[in-house]
Order: sequence, then structure tokens, then C-alpha cells
Amino acid sequence: MGYSEEHLREILELREWISEEIEKREKELERLRQNILILDSLVKQSSFSKASDLMSASGKKSEPLQTASVIPIKTEEKVIASAHVTADELVIIPSEDIILDIDMQPFKSFFLGRIIGGMESQDNIEVQNGKIPQNSAISCMVNKDGSRIREILIKNYRQKERVNEIINTATWSFSRMIENSRK
Repeated sequence: MGYSEEHLREILELREWISEEIEKREKELERLRQNILILDSLVKQSSFSKASDLMSASGKKSEPLQTASVIPIKTEEKVIASAHVTADELVIIPSEDIILDIDMQPFKSFFLGRIIGGMESQDNIEVQNGKIPQNSAISCMVNKDGSRIREILIKNYRQKERVNEIINTATWSFSRMIENSRK
């Protein structure tokens, strides 16, 4: 049974639309998973009780939280943020008294564009070459309140050297942003 050229074009358009919808849903699921990890991190950070104990008390099952090392990000004067590092994610949370605007340079151009974007490009090449699976590629999400950066969640950094580079770059970028906000 043969299909007309127009019918085949419609089938291909439908296939493309379905693929786009699947990709969109996968991104939404990933964002939801990242938000759960952020919430877990915040609970762990601000709670004197273990989150698993709190969840058990409410009668719900919970997954054990990952242990994180906390690395202060500081200038010569003070701590401007903290980096919470687990085996597969890095969460950078600016200090409450520090206001970092997402649109202020060099955050977007240098930190997100050059550093994180460079790592994403490198991982995309490795995914295309079959060296790593798609779900192992680095991803970055910035949670904000208005234009104020609340936290930066980086998943699948995969290499300790990347953590160091990200923290060093965040320190430099945040310091420049603070200086720029004073001008």
C-alpha cells in the first residue's frame, strides 16, 4: 500500500511533533528531579533532624539523602556563597546578604556561556560519539527569585577537576558581579 507524498509529509510532521513532545516532557521531568534534589539539599542544610527521620515521622517512605561536602566561596572580605558537592551534583547557594543579579556581567557571558557552555559542548560531543550516555551529560539550572540568583544546580559534572573549575569560576564571577553592583 503506497502513500502519497503529501500523506508521507504529514506522517513525518507527526513523527517530528511527537519527538519534540517527548523531549519537552523529558526536560520537564529532569527539572522536577533537580528541584527535588535542591529541596533535599535545603532541608539537609537547615534541619537539625535528618530529613529521613522527618519523612518517617510523617509516614511516608523516603530515599536516603546523599552526603554533601560544603565548600565556602569567599572573597578576601567574606563568604559570598557556599558550594554543596555530592557525588553527582554541585549546588551553589549565594549567601543571604549577597544579591547577585542573573543579568549582571560576567555571569551569563563567562560563567554560563564560556565555562558551563564549554563543558556542555564537550559532553554533547562525547554523547554523539557514544562515549557517555545522554543522561550523563552535564546540565545546569539557575533558580532565581525575580532576577536574583537563589542557587545554581549543576548535575553530572563527572570529574573533580570540573568541580574545582566551576567553584573557582563562580568565585571570580561573583566577585566581579559584586564589584559591578557597587559602581
